[in-house]
Amino acid sequence: MTSKSLRVVLTVAVVFTISAFSQTTSASAPSGSTATPATPAPTASATGPALKVGTINIQEAIFGSNEGRKEMDALVKKVEPKQNELKSQNDELEALKKQLNTQQASLNEDALANLKKQIETKQKTFDRAYQDFQEDVNNQRQEIGTKILQKVAPMIMKYAQDNGYGMIVDTSTPWPQSPILWWNQEAVDITKPVVEQYNAQSGVPAPAASGAAAKPPAPKPTTGNAAPAAKPPAPKPSTPQTTTPPK
Repeated sequence: MTSKSLRVVLTVAVVFTISAFSQTTSASAPSGSTATPATPAPTASATGPALKVGTINIQEAIFGSNEGRKEMDALVKKVEPKQNELKSQNDELEALKKQLNTQQASLNEDALANLKKQIETKQKTFDRAYQDFQEDVNNQRQEIGTKILQKVAPMIMKYAQDNGYGMIVDTSTPWPQSPILWWNQEAVDITKPVVEQYNAQSGVPAPAASGAAAKPPAPKPTTGNAAPAAKPPAPKPSTPQTTTPPK
């Protein structure tokens, strides 16, 4: 599953999770003997307060939390043996291709055909294994994200309500893929406080800094058309920054 597909899945998941949380909250509220019409949502006017809008990077909130980082570190270690196996296959292919380039002029017809057949067979095996590895890593990353999102989404809604936000917008996808052209992240982003609250609630301690070990190198495909190696990405830094509009 690609990053774009993952963002779609997480977006759908957060909508359903927050919707379910909202319905549960409404159902638990006491009701009088007669039905009372719902109070219309306040709208901005010339004299009234403007709608308070906040932003949050859902992916950063999930994978930047202590639990998300711990889960991703575990995933990196889990897939490391398969990465090493793919690297060995890739190295073997590179050696055969180097042999073909250096010896093809001196090899007889049968030996040359046999070497080319070996390369072709091993290339197909590698490509299939590489694609399966990518899909497996992305599926496991999606499972981690969905599991944590189900616990983070109600907290996002509560934080927004407690702090007077009328709308929270996900900024996981940058412009132009996202309709958000510009925002002052330092002024409106709630990712950091939400993550801090979630860390405190979850009780998961911050994982020890693992340095380069947290991002093991993936095998480089030997074909130009192969997709980039799949590996669990490290969480983006949560330092506030201002996004400038395109010129």
